[in-house]
Amino acid sequence: MHKVIDLKVLYFGTPVVLIGSRNEDGSANLAPMSSAWWLGQSCVLGLGNASQTADNLRREGECVLNLPSSAQVDAVDALALLTARADVSELRREQGYRHERRKFAAAGLTELAGELVRAPRAAECPVQLECRVEAATPLAGNDRCTAFEVRVVRAHVEERLLVPGSDHYVDPVGWDPLIMKFCEFFGDGRRLSPSRLAEGWRMPGRLPAAASAV
Repeated sequence: MHKVIDLKVLYFGTPVVLIGSRNEDGSANLAPMSSAWWLGQSCVLGLGNASQTADNLRREGECVLNLPSSAQVDAVDALALLTARADVSELRREQGYRHERRKFAAAGLTELAGELVRAPRAAECPVQLECRVEAATPLAGNDRCTAFEVRVVRAHVEERLLVPGSDHYVDPVGWDPLIMKFCEFFGDGRRLSPSRLAEGWRMPGRLPAAASAV
């Protein structure tokens, strides 16, 4: 039997993306998000307008989409409640956010230069997609968010993830992306570890880290 409810969160499960971008002073920014989907050589990113990343994409017109594997859940979680914005809102502070510009150091990740864009890559991420912003469209019915359409101009993929004998296809069996479902981290079909984001957003019904939520 189905029940009609008012869902507060619609994150049914999407890959986590670490968006590399440049701040106004040229420093590197690295921000986790999971509102992304791909079609052809393009990707659409859903970002809040108050975020530093949204400002950077509008100003710089480029970014790198670093895709972490499930093994990098701790690095992603370390970034979950950090913001490069100095003016942290009261709501964000209540959720546990704090100002931090040294995002790569905070996550224990290594900054690499992009080849076609100025935005930074994360060396440890097995997939790194250099992108240019093609369009930025206000989200219908929500003027606090923007849908950024980006075009992938160069892809870096670890060789071990490629289908043997191919330079064009990722092996879906070997690729185990970090997935976020309802603010919790999943990989290989199981819940991986507690999420600071879920704690900050006060998500109900959180399970012990060792339990399965599939």
